[in-house]
Amino acid sequence: MSELDLILRGGTLVTHTELLRFDVGIADGKIVALEGNISGNADEEVDASGLHLFPGVIDSHVHFNEPGRADWEGFETGSRALAAGGGTMFFDMPLNAHPPTIDGQSFDEKLVAAEKKSLVDFAFWGGLVPGNLDKLEELSERGVIGFKAFMSDSGIEDFLRVEDSTLREGMKRAARLGNLVAVHAESEVMTRRLASERIARKQLSVRDYLDSRPVEAELDAILRAIDLAGETGCALHIVHVSSGAGVALVVEARGRGVNVSCETCPHYLALTADDMERLGAIAKCAPPLRSSGEQGDLWRHLEAGEIDTIGSDHSPSPPEMKVGRDFFKAWGGISGVQHAFPILLSESHFEREMALPLISRLTSFNVAKRFRLPKSKGHVAIGADADFAVIDMKQNLQITTDEMFYRHKQSPYAGRFLRGKVLQTILRGQTIFKDGQPVAKSPGRLVKPEKLE
Repeated sequence: MSELDLILRGGTLVTHTELLRFDVGIADGKIVALEGNISGNADEEVDASGLHLFPGVIDSHVHFNEPGRADWEGFETGSRALAAGGGTMFFDMPLNAHPPTIDGQSFDEKLVAAEKKSLVDFAFWGGLVPGNLDKLEELSERGVIGFKAFMSDSGIEDFLRVEDSTLREGMKRAARLGNLVAVHAESEVMTRRLASERIARKQLSVRDYLDSRPVEAELDAILRAIDLAGETGCALHIVHVSSGAGVALVVEARGRGVNVSCETCPHYLALTADDMERLGAIAKCAPPLRSSGEQGDLWRHLEAGEIDTIGSDHSPSPPEMKVGRDFFKAWGGISGVQHAFPILLSESHFEREMALPLISRLTSFNVAKRFRLPKSKGHVAIGADADFAVIDMKQNLQITTDEMFYRHKQSPYAGRFLRGKVLQTILRGQTIFKDGQPVAKSPGRLVKPEKLE
């Protein structure tokens, strides 16, 4: 019997700081050797010559909608899609489950479903909504990754937006509990007024929707959230920032001591408002896609290292929710968890020559660090979990609906050509995806964050 379960030989290891030509020795799900040439044998060996070994992607922003709305996606199909894209862990948002994850009981129900079905490891966001402030402690005790609040209408009837007074009190309690708060930052006052004006005039097109959610609505909410975080001492995370100006507000606040971070999503980097007009509701999201000029500004902040994490914001729905002449009524969510990492590779490294270690930080290391995951996650080091995405950077591929693992095979990326292909995904030393197919049952486990000091 060999002392090692698996050796990945001859690949280029992409850490958060550098590229290394190391073999990786794995035993009992952990990295136990990182050497130029590991001697001896293992129960299994993978010839990774000419391939790149990235840390497994940790997608901190998905909506898998279970329990209660598994007909929209579900842990089984969602986690398989993530594994197909090199992912080994996700953080599920609280609002699309029914009931939403806003108390201990709803957390427990979600955990039962995920443990039965998830192919990858997972964590859960808890909700911060009007009326559940007294439930935050029980969510914290169960190990939520943080609390998510909407500053504008969520689109889900049983997950209400928060007024600033509720957000302030929620941040105070989160700070005492040692938890982070994440916000969907758009001004409800501004977006509701602009949308109502257009709907009253029966201006229901894609362009009308885009005009009803301007960058200014995002900036207004980001500023208010930052002010509240500074006032309460709460750690704040701004999800899906769509504009360079939004990132600039975060950078400025960090400079004066506010504990704030931000995420953007591949669709804001790869698609524009023109694409939304061309593709229709399949590309609808909130905040919406921006102009090419705004996109360029966002890229400059990303390349400067001023954006902390990349999340897919995978938010699927049945196809019938994406049709109709009234664009305001169409479901606002993009299916993208399977292709988020490959699209980022294509757009950032191959198109813009972004360094691979920066991509590794955005998709793994920074996520684990910001959300206080155990040291076993997001780190390439002896003793860490052996979570890897094996990538052939020389292969090209075209995204087709046939190879999608989503419950509903739809995505604005269909037909797009990419460079760099995920050949194999490894979770804690176990291959869970290989040669285009899942190859394991459901080994996913709940991962709890360490508390803020």
